[in-house]
Amino acid sequence: MTWLVSLGECMIELQALADPARPGLMRRSFGGDSLNTAVYMARCLEAGEAGGRVDYVTALGDDPFSAEMLAAWEAEGVGTGLVRRLEGRRPGLYMIQTDAAGDRAFSYWRSASAAREVIRAWGAEALAARLAGCDLFYFSGISLAILDPESRDGLLRVAAAVRGAGGRVAFDSNYRPALWESAATARDWLGRAHRSACIALPSFEDEARLYGEVTPEAAAERLRALGVGEVVLKRGAESCLLDHGQRRDWVGAEAVARPRDTTAAGDSFNAAYLVARCLGQAPLEAARAGARLAAKVVQAPGAIVPRSVFPGDGCDGEA
Repeated sequence: MTWLVSLGECMIELQALADPARPGLMRRSFGGDSLNTAVYMARCLEAGEAGGRVDYVTALGDDPFSAEMLAAWEAEGVGTGLVRRLEGRRPGLYMIQTDAAGDRAFSYWRSASAAREVIRAWGAEALAARLAGCDLFYFSGISLAILDPESRDGLLRVAAAVRGAGGRVAFDSNYRPALWESAATARDWLGRAHRSACIALPSFEDEARLYGEVTPEAAAERLRALGVGEVVLKRGAESCLLDHGQRRDWVGAEAVARPRDTTAAGDSFNAAYLVARCLGQAPLEAARAGARLAAKVVQAPGAIVPRSVFPGDGCDGEA
């Protein structure tokens, strides 16, 4: 059975609702880049016939919101056996505001988030031992950025242990300047993370902002030079660049007439791509599956879209 693991932070999500009659009305849910990917990976596995399991690694508090999160993840089929509960701690919180084009802006309250202690709470070696035998370990630049330097080093040791044991390591740089001490620090740690990864799933916008690259090809070449065997460079509504082996392919995004909310577009793409690859599909087929799922997700509000709009065909690699 395929075993996929994602590590990072989940927060309480507040989304402003466009209701002139009730200004200030918010919808409360939960989300976070690595958690979004974990949920969509679980849904993709459920939609297919091969089976598998997804576990999420994080730290939460002992408060009602944390308990609510755990129940919601379990209802989604995401394993919670690798979640640490920390006494007196709480999850972080963020608010999403979207414009008429579906583009979003975020405000965060996360400085005391329990997830910042996940590596310290586990111990890097203990966590690596628990992940022995997993087929895929996924984390992001946000997973890395919220940690202190010692914990960042521990997370990369976990990734190295998974890869050393024959598992795949996937990484999305997901660069958020406000989370890093400086751009130079971000470049250093993200470079180390990419050297630990088999699969890189960054957005070109993030890479260009951090490294000043003017073409997707240049960004892909830099990542391949770090030892990444498979690079999927996402470009929002434009074609993504797939650089793997001795070839490059451009994979078109699915047309969406009116995006409603682009939150988790990249996270859902990552999920469908990684599930497809772990189930034996070729990179090109996996990228097409990612594009299909992302196109569905941006047509509904919030990071985790309702199951009623979730497409089984977004994850199975079929045209």
